[in-house]
Amino acid sequence: MIEKTLLETLKEDYSQNGNERRKIISASNDILFKAKKAIFAIQKLDEKSAESWFKEMEDAFSDLETRFGASRLIREGAYKAAAEEYMEGKTLWQAVRGKKIQAIKGLNFDYESYLGGVCDMIGELVRYATNQAAAGKFAAVAKTKKIAEETMEELADFDMTGYLRTKYDQARGHLRKLEQMAYEIRLRGKK
Repeated sequence: MIEKTLLETLKEDYSQNGNERRKIISASNDILFKAKKAIFAIQKLDEKSAESWFKEMEDAFSDLETRFGASRLIREGAYKAAAEEYMEGKTLWQAVRGKKIQAIKGLNFDYESYLGGVCDMIGELVRYATNQAAAGKFAAVAKTKKIAEETMEELADFDMTGYLRTKYDQARGHLRKLEQMAYEIRLRGKK
């Protein structure tokens, strides 16, 4: 038989965890939506909108961390997905602006969020390069390919397994698409 006070404590903890979880999931879904909007703004070269979306997400992440703490947040899949999508957008933003990809100050993300986001960013670079090629900006394709190559070279130093290995393998496939695109542009004599 379970002691009544233990049972009451467990029920209270379980209920509180459920309430927190629902709040974290709701806020994380909102961040995920904003991250997709930021990535779309970057693809359209809409810097003002991208900056605005990033500011809103950063404020939301800070609010979540203040309310729940980093150790609580990292246990929720929705939060991890939002962090990874944010990192995908933020690293894309840094890359297309010619900046080094670096740690985001004030936000506490784990290595999975960073590495997953960076791997996914390679796929967004393909879309970015495709848009640039369609606009006749062929030099931007070569520059984008170089960014992807350098990033993949750095990622090769990790011995990724599981979920991250899948992300890495997808990124390698995206790099091949960029290489093919650059090759076809060169064959056509475009610069």
